[in-house]
Amino acid sequence: MEKVRIGAVVAEFNYDITQMMLKLAEEHAKFLGSEITKVVPVPGVFDMPLAIKKLLEDENIDAVITLGAVIEGATDHDQIVAQHASRKIADLALEYDKPVALGISGPSMTRLEAHQRVDYAKRAVEAAVKMYRRLNKL
Repeated sequence: MEKVRIGAVVAEFNYDITQMMLKLAEEHAKFLGSEITKVVPVPGVFDMPLAIKKLLEDENIDAVITLGAVIEGATDHDQIVAQHASRKIADLALEYDKPVALGISGPSMTRLEAHQRVDYAKRAVEAAVKMYRRLNKL
């Protein structure tokens, strides 16, 4: 089975959580016979689209995963960040004809819930690998 070369865009905000997510993602990629070949750290989830675009332009990247945790605060900022980032991430996948998997937990979650959802990273890798392999059969 073909090794899928994955680019990962990882939010530095909530670093303790996102670094656990990255470690899980790397392990799961290997388990699936694929590899995270490039990691791009960005300040936060809202900052991801430009880094995703750069990875999608790279002919050595087959798919991209996004890793982040949007934790609820005192305002609705978490809602705005998650909604706008996810919309743009979907748009980039369509624009570049490559899978971009959403491994971002939240919004409206506590820090404890974010720690409980680090496995979203594995789900993102799984989705990216499946989508790449299925689309290449078309």
